Amino acid sequence: MAKLMPTPDAISTILANKSPDESVELPEIVVQVSDLIPRGKSFMFTATDGNAKLKGMLSSRLGPQVTSGEIQNLGLIRVLGYSVNFNPNLSENYLLVTKCDVVSAALEAEVKNEVKKEDVGIILKPKQEMASKSVAQIVHEQAGNMAPSARMAMTRRVHPLVSLNPYQGIWTIKVRVTNKGTMRTYKNARGEGCVFNVELTDEDGTQIQATMFNEAAKKFFEKFELGKVYYISKGSLRVANKQFKTVQNDYEMTLNEYSEVEEASNEAAFVPETKFNFVPVDMLGPHVNGKELVDVIGVVQNVSPTMSIRRKINNESIPKRDITIADDTKKTVVVALWGELATSVGQQLLDIADQSPIVAIKSLKVGDFQGVSLSTLSRSTILVNPESPEAKKLRSWYDSEGRGASLASVGSGMSPLAKSGGRSMYSDRVTLSHISEDPSLGEDKPVFFSVKAFISSIRPDQAMWYRACKTCNKKVTEAIGSGYWCEGCQKNDEECSLRYISVARVTDVSGETYLSLFNDEAESVIGCSADELDRLKSQDGDDNEFQQKLKEATWVPHLFRVSVTLNEYNNEKRKRITARAVAPVDFAAESRFLLEEISKMKAS
Repeated sequence: MAKLMPTPDAISTILANKSPDESVELPEIVVQVSDLIPRGKSFMFTATDGNAKLKGMLSSRLGPQVTSGEIQNLGLIRVLGYSVNFNPNLSENYLLVTKCDVVSAALEAEVKNEVKKEDVGIILKPKQEMASKSVAQIVHEQAGNMAPSARMAMTRRVHPLVSLNPYQGIWTIKVRVTNKGTMRTYKNARGEGCVFNVELTDEDGTQIQATMFNEAAKKFFEKFELGKVYYISKGSLRVANKQFKTVQNDYEMTLNEYSEVEEASNEAAFVPETKFNFVPVDMLGPHVNGKELVDVIGVVQNVSPTMSIRRKINNESIPKRDITIADDTKKTVVVALWGELATSVGQQLLDIADQSPIVAIKSLKVGDFQGVSLSTLSRSTILVNPESPEAKKLRSWYDSEGRGASLASVGSGMSPLAKSGGRSMYSDRVTLSHISEDPSLGEDKPVFFSVKAFISSIRPDQAMWYRACKTCNKKVTEAIGSGYWCEGCQKNDEECSLRYISVARVTDVSGETYLSLFNDEAESVIGCSADELDRLKSQDGDDNEFQQKLKEATWVPHLFRVSVTLNEYNNEKRKRITARAVAPVDFAAESRFLLEEISKMKAS
């Protein structure tokens, strides 16, 4: 049986082609893995062919093969995908293996060919390679006379955004600025500073958010211009914070004052494809008041005049315009355009409103005004009459049947839910056991359901309300002397109101659970305000009207729209179920719902 050995001169083969084309088949490259050590999710190692060595890293995708024992120290691997970067700090090349096959488990020792060398790791190059080096020097000298962006494009391989990860060394990307934030200031324990971010898109449509702080923010804020194309290098990547990320990418980029940003001028500029992840209008309910932004596409039904709204935070006026859009679910929703979008794109839509234009809108916040509403942010983008398959399909539907169809607001049928931020009480209907028995519900973000249940008990000894400011409804405290102090309004009032914040036990055919009720929902269940119930509680007598009022509220069927979140308290995860809307049971509508469910069961 032939002895397994690395490919002779494998390291020189790798160094001769540092960035191989993925479409070209690589020659046989088998190296021995030595000095294998973990580094985060990846593994550092030294590749050797017996003649020379090259330090490198196995990508995080190969980590499971190491932890499972497939790739072993002193074992052999066949390199199928790689890139070589230059580490300026150590003045040496660095190998990143992205794909490989395992050739053998660990050998007895490190393979060393008996070739006399003056220095370990130095490859003696033949004469023809010396000639190639002279050519490279000539090219380098010619490139020195070029513009910086052309020089960067010529001397470095441009990486697609999808290929970047935190463990890569040197890379260069070519991207367009598709969104630019404002310069913001902050103050924390370490002092004051400034920050701004941009959203970058490459020609494949992949996006990433880049953030700059302090000196880097000041250096690049004026340099980055919306819509222009740039070469960027010497940045760093890290795993994106889900709470703050604005694009669909697992990583986010940070640029410092030493990063290189050069405009790609005098080149054929690319137009990156704007990628959308459209949510049908009738499926917006679960996103209400969530942190995740949505994309929608619809036919414009109405455009309002521009109005001026005064912000509470700084008393500044900002233009606003509402447009109503519809899609092939036959539902409509109001989209609030703010700032420049209201005056520019909004005016354009008003001018062509009689043509029923189609709009594709990216990065919208879903709110609970009128049940469900949408609102633009500074990063939102609007395409008018886009040339996309979704737009063509929607135009075909609208011209054939949508124009004459009966359209309803996505919040219609939910008049009791005007402030609830929910869908219809007959959407996402589940039992209580479905919510209580699934431990993962609400772990990443709030989820919404509809339930039909009875209030089985309301504990009379709980703190059922709090003292609230009559202006802003926030909690007040007793002021020194007399009256009540509101921290939100920064004022002292002689009177306050009471608002519910209570818990009730609810029951259905599958089980029971506890439900948090805030003021509006508790008023619907109990049938009176917190001030009225407080007056009843203050009356004398064991069997007073307070107890009777709570008793009357039990064993009455209700339709609830609820949100489910998973909170952590004392290192223990607890599920919180909150009523976002309450409505009495409409028995005719309930019967129609049950008949429809029966029909679905028969059809399946």
